[in-house]
Amino acid sequence: MTNITALVVDNEPGFAELACEMLERERDAIDAEPATSTVDALERLEATGAPPVDCIVSDYAMPRMTGLELLEQVRAVDPDLPFILFTGRGSEAVASEAIDAGVTQYLQKRAESEQYAVLAAEIVNAVEQYRTENELQENERRYQRTVTALHETARDLMRAESKDEIYRTAVETGREDLDVPVVVAYAFDSSEGALELSASSERTVGTEPKSGEAPAVTPETPTGTTGLDPAPRFERGDGVVWEVFSEGETTTCDGTDAVRATAVEDDDPAVRNWSELVVPLGTHGVLVAGTDDTDGFDGAKTELLHVLSANVEAALDRAEREDLLRERDRTLTQQNEELSRLNHTNSVVREINHGIAQASTRPEIETTVCERLANTDRYQFAWIATADEPPEPTTWAGVDATYVDKLHEEGDRAPEVALVRDALESNCVCVVDDVLEAEGWDHRRKEALTHGYQTVLAVPLSDEERRRGVLVVHVDGVGSIGDREREVFAELGETIGYALRSVERARAMLIDSRIELELECRDDRLLLNRLSNWSGGRVTLEGVIDRGDGDVVSFVSAPDTVSPATLEEESAVVERATVVSEGDELLLEATTGPTPFLEVLHSYDVRLQSVASEGGVATLTLAVPKQIDTRELVESIRVEYPETELQARRETTATPSTRQLDTYLEQRLTDRQFEALQAAHYGGFFSWPRETTAEELAEVLSVSPPTYHYHLRAAERKLVSLAFDGI
Repeated sequence: MTNITALVVDNEPGFAELACEMLERERDAIDAEPATSTVDALERLEATGAPPVDCIVSDYAMPRMTGLELLEQVRAVDPDLPFILFTGRGSEAVASEAIDAGVTQYLQKRAESEQYAVLAAEIVNAVEQYRTENELQENERRYQRTVTALHETARDLMRAESKDEIYRTAVETGREDLDVPVVVAYAFDSSEGALELSASSERTVGTEPKSGEAPAVTPETPTGTTGLDPAPRFERGDGVVWEVFSEGETTTCDGTDAVRATAVEDDDPAVRNWSELVVPLGTHGVLVAGTDDTDGFDGAKTELLHVLSANVEAALDRAEREDLLRERDRTLTQQNEELSRLNHTNSVVREINHGIAQASTRPEIETTVCERLANTDRYQFAWIATADEPPEPTTWAGVDATYVDKLHEEGDRAPEVALVRDALESNCVCVVDDVLEAEGWDHRRKEALTHGYQTVLAVPLSDEERRRGVLVVHVDGVGSIGDREREVFAELGETIGYALRSVERARAMLIDSRIELELECRDDRLLLNRLSNWSGGRVTLEGVIDRGDGDVVSFVSAPDTVSPATLEEESAVVERATVVSEGDELLLEATTGPTPFLEVLHSYDVRLQSVASEGGVATLTLAVPKQIDTRELVESIRVEYPETELQARRETTATPSTRQLDTYLEQRLTDRQFEALQAAHYGGFFSWPRETTAEELAEVLSVSPPTYHYHLRAAERKLVSLAFDGI
């Protein structure tokens, strides 16, 4: 216990000195001083340079003023100073008057020496209570000052313009206002999934800051040189700091250092009494407070740190909301700009769609597309490249032939050619956001600046069958093609692709000659080859119905050694198989998903005329439009079926009536009517006696019998009308 200075006031010098001696004997903590008059007592009470008086022990009856009158004078100086009335004049009247006057204790002098033990105990108790009350009052005043400072800090936090400033303010407040030696703030970096050091107070643990010197606060500056430097970051699941952040619960670490970057010895005086309070800041991070005070963090300090942390968290929430609002404003601005560009693009696309709807040839379509794009302020120029190798420009607008000639000269070295190939291979819109910075476009800087473009996009012109070319558009500005505009161009590419397919088909119908290819396929992936191997006989594909919903119905003639059950078990591609008719051989219906072979034929608009397989070797006859590159077609088939060879190539001539019938069937019959007619033909419905019934064919097509009858009757009616009324 800290020494107690007791002032013994008595007008008898001998007694005053004796009392002082006896009190010091009773308690080592008591330093007793005599005062032989009330005047001396008041002068000692107000004296400077001497130890402050902790307690006054006074007689009652003294010259000039009584002990109670002295009490009144003392209370004017210190209202709470312990004052014990120690008098030989004992009476109930004096005791009552003393209590009313507010003495701390009233004791009557006695002859025995034991009275000094009682008096010493009363002095110690009174002073301890006095000091405790003073300390509580001082703590309360300090607490109120700190709370006031925290309120001011809260306003500063709410005015902070960035999260970094908030973290720095939090560290400064903890160091200056809460008197915490070391404060460290960690911010959660969601992109890294780690807690990053944001700010820390610079202070060597075990030392006091210089008078009037504010601590430096910086994320780079360590807290000192004693090994208590904070770690720069905490990875996921790393230590107490991460645990507090993830669980959201405050943790106190006594005798350890949660944020220490380097290890220290346990007997290091700087960390012997070290204690830390780790407080979560919601989803934003963690605040770590460290002290070398032997008492660590008491309840009041802990509460204040929680208040600071709550203010910091609220400020970070506010900063995050403002960041989101600013980001939203930027996004809205960008969206408005993109919407304006999109409206412009949609207007151009409508003009292009109107133009290509009236075009009847491929050159007309390509010219319409390029000219409409080049006639706008936004798109500097446009050109279309072939899908062949190497890709070459066929049509352009908005730029002279010099640029195109340069593409021809550079060939594969031209970055535009690489971009076209990327679009063809991916069948997606490919964009170069800035040709001045993009790799491989260095030697296009002069052309880009001359023609006023920085963004280039390549749009594949494709339908569901194949790629038919690439549209290349040069646009002003950096990164000026947004996601929505890219989607619009992707749809435009499909529209152009279908338009090109339409004019190519129309042209093919006007050409009398066609090409007939005969192929031999030994590839075991072909279903008919596997069937002929299993059965040991000849297997013939009588017909195929493409349902358009992912199902393909094939009618196959095979020896009676083949059963539907065997077909379903042995072939993973067969979803369902049934017997349509029986005789010398079976007519089977097999439902499968799309096969690679049929997909290749469909993409080139090729008709399958016949397929037969015997001994695992299939002979296929294909009817190919005149404009199709047969070498490319055969190579595409070989990609899926490597053991395929071209056996014969013949040119045939279609009669006018054949072309007219093809056109009639395509234009007059609906898809369902054509399916019903195909199923009836391939299933032997028109044979006599009938090999299958309408009900069985309806089941094959997964429709009800009345529906099948309806479509079949409609198809028959149109064919009869053709026979009697003509086309």
